[in-house]
Amino acid sequence: MAVYTEVPFAEAAALLERLNLGTLTELRGIQGGIENTNYFVTSEREGQTVEHVLTVFERLGFEHLPFYLHLMKHLATHGVPVPEPAADARGEILHTVQGKPAAVVDKLRGASELAPGAAHCAAVGALLARMHLVGRDFDRQQPNLRGLPWWNETVPVVLPFLAPEQAALLRAELAYQNHIAEGSAYKALPRGPIHADLFRDNVMFDGEAVSGFFDFYFAGVDTWLFDLAVCLNDWCVRHGGERDGEPVPELQQAFLNAYEGVRPLTAAERTLLPALLRAGALRFWLSRLWDLHLPREAALLKPHDPGHFERVLRARLPLAAPTRPAETAAA
Repeated sequence: MAVYTEVPFAEAAALLERLNLGTLTELRGIQGGIENTNYFVTSEREGQTVEHVLTVFERLGFEHLPFYLHLMKHLATHGVPVPEPAADARGEILHTVQGKPAAVVDKLRGASELAPGAAHCAAVGALLARMHLVGRDFDRQQPNLRGLPWWNETVPVVLPFLAPEQAALLRAELAYQNHIAEGSAYKALPRGPIHADLFRDNVMFDGEAVSGFFDFYFAGVDTWLFDLAVCLNDWCVRHGGERDGEPVPELQQAFLNAYEGVRPLTAAERTLLPALLRAGALRFWLSRLWDLHLPREAALLKPHDPGHFERVLRARLPLAAPTRPAETAAA
């Protein structure tokens, strides 16, 4: 989360008043992430302090956002712990701030767990499966906007910034993923709304219990297996050090066992999991390359390291290449 749009205190206060969320007392920009402008908003309502998150959407337009917000509403209504969008007197949950689309959602209790153990992974795996099942009767459709068509469009844009070895890997993996997507087994995989970005910093815990999933603004209809692979590539790999990006088998098994305790994988999903793990790594290596080399201005911005997901991808290849990436070529 970064701050691209400076929101005046008075405008935020007026929005909270329209939403019947009380009198604004504090507006604080959130640092971290790279897609949208986010603020913690604190208000006083009927003698109590209330906290929400205000998001101003920088890349997403009014045409895409109803899917994300109504998906969150659907999940919350069916007992999946996610932030519920606040509605105005007319029932609208998509608002406007500084001429841009915006939403205000509940602030989840607890904290993220950036060094998860097996119990954390199991808790997330079980809730992810439950979320997939609950989403089956969600009646809106929108593709994963960072799926294969976006990869095909974006790879040529980032290639000039890469060293030859990196460029060769990126081209080869994109060709492989296009091949996988053309197969009948892939086309038959179970699908539905997915989070598509359920990293460790998008989950809150009270102890070892999950208090909620948040940041659904990459969600879309795609294979549930891709959603699972994205999680395994963040929750169940090493972060930092000489073995950065390597899978941690005991964490991956805990995550998978808990997921399958709620929704068993099909035979085709088991077969294609290695390919989708590579797809998940490719997607985030590519998006981080894009954000690093083609950045937008922001008042608060910490770009993520693309090299981490290059290492994750290399570790997921059948004959893993050395896990340390080549130096990125100068722009």
